Amino acid sequence: MGIVLTENRLIRSCNATFAAMVGYVPADLIGQSFRMFYGSHEEFLGIRDIGLARLHGGTDYTDERLVRHRDGQSLWCRFRARTLTPTAPLDRVVMSFARMADTAPALTLTKRERQVLGLMNQGLFSKEIAGSLGLSVRTVDDVRGRLIRRFGVKRAADILGRMTDTRV
Repeated sequence: MGIVLTENRLIRSCNATFAAMVGYVPADLIGQSFRMFYGSHEEFLGIRDIGLARLHGGTDYTDERLVRHRDGQSLWCRFRARTLTPTAPLDRVVMSFARMADTAPALTLTKRERQVLGLMNQGLFSKEIAGSLGLSVRTVDDVRGRLIRRFGVKRAADILGRMTDTRV
């Protein structure tokens, strides 16, 4: 399991497992912004507030998310965060990342596919995803269609289940 200590979203310490998971050695990551693990600045900003209310309340936050590997591929990880400073949750956070499967190949997804898949993982529907990303519902449906074909499923709702079942 990869473990990271951050201060205001900058990496202060990490174990070798996390560094290897994302294609680096620990020394390369110290002092770096977590921005490097997201496809865009917008994605980095957007993910910041997810779970912030739970952290502010002193509760752990857990989800599944895509993290960008050094080679540009996306890794599907189980993520957990615990703040050490509940009154200012992002000041010091301990995070853990576990690949959904160590034997699974990494995914190569476009920026838009990562965005849509991430919001699907939060339980949002096409209309909500479109509003969140400033896109038309048709565009979101097109992206969902590409993901359906890529993962070989019949419905968009099956994508996340397929990813979990096959440990992608």
